[in-house]
Amino acid sequence: MRFTGTPPPKHNSAVLVPLFERNGQAYVVLTTRSIQLKSHTGEVSFPGGRQEPGEPLTTTALRETEEEIGLSRERVTLVGELDRLATVSSKSSIHPFVGRIDELPALEPSPAEVERVLLVPIAELIEPGVYREERWTSGVYGHERAVHFFELVGDTVWGATAAMLHQLLDLVIVG
Repeated sequence: MRFTGTPPPKHNSAVLVPLFERNGQAYVVLTTRSIQLKSHTGEVSFPGGRQEPGEPLTTTALRETEEEIGLSRERVTLVGELDRLATVSSKSSIHPFVGRIDELPALEPSPAEVERVLLVPIAELIEPGVYREERWTSGVYGHERAVHFFELVGDTVWGATAAMLHQLLDLVIVG
């Protein structure tokens, strides 16, 4: 992976894109980040975090998910990986892994990291008017980039999380 026009990331992070089915409908699990966190407070995101030294990135995604929302790694079957993203603000390379959950247990968010757990139907994400894309020019590097947004009931998903959701939907819906 090349990072043209931006400095290389300072660290690796991994997130889990958890998918499950309930009553014949597909869902994705998202979180609202705690207001106690130092960065991205209150934003909607996938569970995940920074890689520990020597830790495989898949383990990072599963460990962080277990810590943040209480979803045991044994309940998750990894089924793929989305494109990595480099963030300018946190200088991180984010590695998103898609995981299937056969039966979603009760989730217990860690109050220090997660304000709320959101169970979002895929059908809601593809409703007309929910998704939009804007073109932003970075003042730091002067290049234009797409910024994705999903306007959910009561929440806006944007940035890296929305970019991952957009790619997931392209793969699942468009195929």
